[in-house]
Amino acid sequence: MQKFDWRKLQNGSDIRGVALEGIADEPVNLTPEVAKILGQAFASWLGKKLGKNTLELTISLGRDSRLSGLSLISAVTEGISLSGSQVYDFDIASTPAMFMSTITSELSCDGAIMLTASHLPFNRNGLKFFTKEGGLNKGDITEILNLAENNNFTVGQEKGRVQKYNFISVYAQGLVKKVRESVKHPDNFEQPLQGLKIIVDAGNGAGGFYAEKVLKPLGADTEGSQFLDPDGTFPNHIPNPENEAAMQSICQAVVNNNADFGIIFDTDVDRGAAVDSSGKELNRNRLIALISAIVLKEHPGSTIVTDSITSDGLTTFIEEELKGVHHRFKRGYKNVINESVRLNNEGQESWLAIETSGHGAMKENYFLDDGAYLVTKLLIELAKCKQQGKVLTDLIAKLKEPHESQEFRLKIKTDNFKDYGNQVIEKLKEFTTIQENWKLVPNNYEGVRISCQSSDQNGWLLLRLSLHDPVIPINIESNVSGGVNKIAIKLLDFLQEFDYLDLTVFNV
Repeated sequence: MQKFDWRKLQNGSDIRGVALEGIADEPVNLTPEVAKILGQAFASWLGKKLGKNTLELTISLGRDSRLSGLSLISAVTEGISLSGSQVYDFDIASTPAMFMSTITSELSCDGAIMLTASHLPFNRNGLKFFTKEGGLNKGDITEILNLAENNNFTVGQEKGRVQKYNFISVYAQGLVKKVRESVKHPDNFEQPLQGLKIIVDAGNGAGGFYAEKVLKPLGADTEGSQFLDPDGTFPNHIPNPENEAAMQSICQAVVNNNADFGIIFDTDVDRGAAVDSSGKELNRNRLIALISAIVLKEHPGSTIVTDSITSDGLTTFIEEELKGVHHRFKRGYKNVINESVRLNNEGQESWLAIETSGHGAMKENYFLDDGAYLVTKLLIELAKCKQQGKVLTDLIAKLKEPHESQEFRLKIKTDNFKDYGNQVIEKLKEFTTIQENWKLVPNNYEGVRISCQSSDQNGWLLLRLSLHDPVIPINIESNVSGGVNKIAIKLLDFLQEFDYLDLTVFNV
């Protein structure tokens, strides 16, 4: 392991790598040997953080349905148990459930690890780490990787005990209790979802438990639910609410089964989205608007923190219709969550942090990005609406959506891509100041956001630098037909001067 580059495994606040062969030019770097050392490194790091001997630690492990999951969880278990720490093996679990294992009275684990690479291809895998304080931050991951690189660990005289535990059932029971106590159905407290047909699409990830362990005990008819069985080949579609084919699949399933509601999760269930009874997706801006309407009924005036690519119509809806505050921040779910936490610490009440990707975290739920909890909040409101003879989407009837929207992703063809991308951003700011009907949007925290106010554009664009990749994503929205094309043509004219940008994605 002397020449191994541990830093390549860091992906912000997670660890991710290639765990299986099968894709060209993607050599395996997350092997069982590496996973074992990472287990030892986490136990060592956690012991130092908590001021405990590793023999005193209890750590829970879970995984999603990936093909490499079994071998890697076995290796991580070996590494932790070599440190003398006790291990609870949850087998298939969700990322949010792993955090909950650190704070529930049943186990109260010192730390937790989830083996997942979210929606990435079958050959990838990774590790997400938790303590009672929540998910680890970027600096914590760097420290763990430094410990792994040094590979100088104390081995316990005896291996720590390893015990299987069905924690996903405990986690699900908490959601069931939440629905019952929140709906308070006057005639059917135990089964407040009776009479509702609700179908789940787990994409063969880890979210299949939701139909059997949450919806059925609450009385919902789940017939028509699909792809609930874990299968790491992901044979039906990518388990990702942002994937067009995945959303089309659940939308069509709702229509085909005449369902009242549809739910879709990503692989490890930290993200979710929904579908209304007409088969229309409740995703991205619609999902944010819906959960914002629920939160602002419960906490009037609260600040809603979102990522940078949310629409102008969402801002208008949150601030003018719901009388809340919309704080548009940076991309990256940890950025959004940490910003909401910061605002609360400074005295500005913020009960929701949510990305357009479906990562939603609520103050009432430890600021945990939990797709199942987010969906459960929607179901509570769905049940209340049914009692009142209303429809859930009545809550967002006044949300103004763009006529057109499109994302372009420009590759940067130079090794020094961050500096080059920042040069593009600064030059675009200069360019905008001399353009008629283009204005820089104030209080922008990422890249450059431009309001495009001519009658044939009537929209906005956001150009930013990707968090990790040599890519410049550009989001454009317009309220008029052909507006995205008009904005893109003008932007393309500016971008032509940059030789290291791949502009072939523009088809204008």
